[in-house]
Amino acid sequence: MKNYYDMLDISESASNKEIKQAFKKLAKEHHPDRGGDTTKFKEANEAYDTLKNPSKKQEYDTLRKYGDIL
Repeated sequence: MKNYYDMLDISESASNKEIKQAFKKLAKEHHPDRGGDTTKFKEANEAYDTLKNPSKKQEYDTLRKYGDIL
């Protein structure tokens, strides 16, 4: 399972504001229109999409903690 927190270089207790700031930083750095890495840009988008939504974040955190036993 991908670690979205590591991808965005944030802690698990990061606020929504910190999550957004980390994503914006990576998006600017890796945006394909600026000659960045498309794969890293897509991974950052995936991580941000999950962590910005409280219900998706909770589900993701539960899966990380308990694995696929749910």
